[in-house]
Amino acid sequence: QVRLVESGGGLVPAGGSLRLSCVVRGAMFRVKTMNWYRQAPGKQREWITTITSTHNTTYADSVKGRFTISRDNLKKTVYLQMSNLKPEDTALYYCHTVHYGLTFWGQGTQVTVSS
Repeated sequence: QVRLVESGGGLVPAGGSLRLSCVVRGAMFRVKTMNWYRQAPGKQREWITTITSTHNTTYADSVKGRFTISRDNLKKTVYLQMSNLKPEDTALYYCHTVHYGLTFWGQGTQVTVSS
C-alpha cells in the first residue's frame, strides 16, 4: 500500500516562506517521479512542479523562481521550499506519484498567505 503524507503547511504573511514535506511509504521512492499540485478554493487542482528520479525539475510559470522542489531518497521525502509567497498561493497543497499505473495523492496540507 502506497501512502503519501504531507506536512509543513500553515499561515504566513505575504513575502514569507514555508517548506512542505511529503513522506512516501510503500514504494521504491528513489525511482519515482514526484509532483506537487495545489487546489485553491473554487478552482481546479493545478500542477506546480515535478522532480524525477535523476533530480531533473520542472516548474509552472506561476511559481518559477520562487518555489524549489527537492528530494531526499534516504528519507523517502520530497520537499517544496516556497519563498516570496503571495496571497494567490493560498491553497491546499498535495504531493502525487504514479505507482504501477495507479495514481496516489496525499491528504494535502493547507497553505494560507495573508496580505
